[in-house]
Amino acid sequence: MQDDLRPGATLTDTGARFTVYAPRADHMWLCTAGDQVEDRQEMLRSLEHEGWWQLEVEGLGDGTRYGYRAEGAYDPEAGTWFDFSKLLVDPWAVELDRPYSYDPSMGIEGMDTGERTPYSILRAPMEPLDFAPLFQPGGLIYETNVKGYTATHPDVPEDIRGTVAALAHPSIIDHLKAMHIDAIELMPITAWIDERHLGPLGLSNFWGYNPVTFMALDPRLCPGGVAELRETVSKLREAGIGVLLDLVFNHTGEGDNGGPTVSFRGLANEEYYRHIDGVMINDSGCGNTVACDHPVIRRMIVDSLRHFLTQTGIDGFRFDLGPILGRTAEGYDPQAQTLRAMIDDPVIGKSVLIAEPWDIGPGGYQVGNFPDPFLEWSDRYRDDLRAFWQGQPHKMGVLATRMAGSSDTFPGDRTRVVNFIAAHDGYTLWDTTAYVEKHNAANGEDNRDGHNDNLSWNNGVEGVTDDEAVNAARRRDVAAMIGTLLASRGSVMLTAGDEFGRTQGGNNNAYCQDNEIGWVDWQGLDPELLAQSQAYAHARAETPELRDVARLSDDEVDWCRPDGSPKQDEDWHDARAMRKAMETVIIDVNGADAPITFTPPEGDWRSLNGWNGEMPARSVDYWIKDET
Repeated sequence: MQDDLRPGATLTDTGARFTVYAPRADHMWLCTAGDQVEDRQEMLRSLEHEGWWQLEVEGLGDGTRYGYRAEGAYDPEAGTWFDFSKLLVDPWAVELDRPYSYDPSMGIEGMDTGERTPYSILRAPMEPLDFAPLFQPGGLIYETNVKGYTATHPDVPEDIRGTVAALAHPSIIDHLKAMHIDAIELMPITAWIDERHLGPLGLSNFWGYNPVTFMALDPRLCPGGVAELRETVSKLREAGIGVLLDLVFNHTGEGDNGGPTVSFRGLANEEYYRHIDGVMINDSGCGNTVACDHPVIRRMIVDSLRHFLTQTGIDGFRFDLGPILGRTAEGYDPQAQTLRAMIDDPVIGKSVLIAEPWDIGPGGYQVGNFPDPFLEWSDRYRDDLRAFWQGQPHKMGVLATRMAGSSDTFPGDRTRVVNFIAAHDGYTLWDTTAYVEKHNAANGEDNRDGHNDNLSWNNGVEGVTDDEAVNAARRRDVAAMIGTLLASRGSVMLTAGDEFGRTQGGNNNAYCQDNEIGWVDWQGLDPELLAQSQAYAHARAETPELRDVARLSDDEVDWCRPDGSPKQDEDWHDARAMRKAMETVIIDVNGADAPITFTPPEGDWRSLNGWNGEMPARSVDYWIKDET
């Protein structure tokens, strides 16, 4: 597409140019509003290039508020939703004048939404940035909900709590550095809309996985727009911490046919969403599926990624329900054009790309099947590590495989795994040790939502307790899981607050809990657990063998019994303890419910926890080789 057909709103020497895709519309109208011009509507002209409409308006400048209205057939059964009463947000918008707020009128034909739908804001791009990513495979990722992480932090000024700017506060940066975080991964910060069932329940979407625009930041989290994100990224980079954005290209908040018409649906429903025989496909589980194989969507995705990389200086991205990016009419294709467009792009291709490698569509489980250089979340790591620490038998062999980089899933010379035990979905690490049953009543769905099988245990008491012995056992279990995670080959991810015992009260689907359930409780952090987590993180940061992503060969590691002798076949099935010995670091794992004595290694080795082989029940220790 030539430059004068660049989608979205762009400034010109005399004003602004607006370009929008709506191939089935009869007429397209530009609506502008703001201090610079009176509220007005002007008709766009249809271009010779199929489906595109354009208008140049003199006198408009930076900060102009604008939207679109479309005229055409309103026939949802035929896939067309043109309704002049609906103000539509530009799919290429880079800023909005206010957050989305769901209103039933957005989904009712003929009801005007000009006072309810946000206006897009015309912005001149800033000077482009060209940074190499700070994060490298093998590093430590910290998954973070922007609002929940800082909403109650006592040292962060109240006026910026819950915003992107708060992440650059010295108290936050100091904590991240003490945990040796290589990159902070922000849960969605692009503008989203609440699911329509939440309002009557007095709830709101807290996680942001219900976007309407792919580039515009949510004004609640980032009131300063792109400039605020850019400044925060700059301060984090100065501290040696990269930033990753969690992006949702798999669906939009317009949902199913009963959802709001605020952008894509009102412009090009048949083109923007996947359909079979006129019926909307729901591979996302959220009511619709973005047609990522359509050339216009492909352009939008590439433009969005380049926008964030060049305008904010982030390191890269995590892609929610990643297989949808590679879906065609025939199913998932690891060499799909959209995936190739990302990899082959000179800007995007050198950034960090992380896939959540599953969706709910046919053939949607694609762990290990994304093209290089994508890193991939591993639910196999999560489930196998939880099963081991839950006490399930015959898990020693698979534990070793996971700690060695999951060569059964990633068989190449370098593992692409992102190891994690907890994420925003499901229990926190503390709740994994404190609840057998989920406790999601606050979500308003009679505890039906969320997974039922969490591979969790409660150490004898369900939920909160004053029994210090139970709390000590939970602290021990969380520390052991973090110690195992940070001793595993490949990239690793820790969810914010797990390092000091964050709880959600047993809620394993807190997407709608914008309150104490979903917020990190800084006042209630467990200092003993935090110190242990920091020690493991420091050891990983200082030990290259722990951060390596190369395939672990047999001559680089010895798998041993606690006495240091080689493991035998029967040990992989029956034992609950093992030693993973490498050149510069040795990992001792005691998964038993009783203390075990490990023979200290010969030579100059230091026990990280000072146990010197006397391993408490359910614990992990590192021996660090003294190189002095």
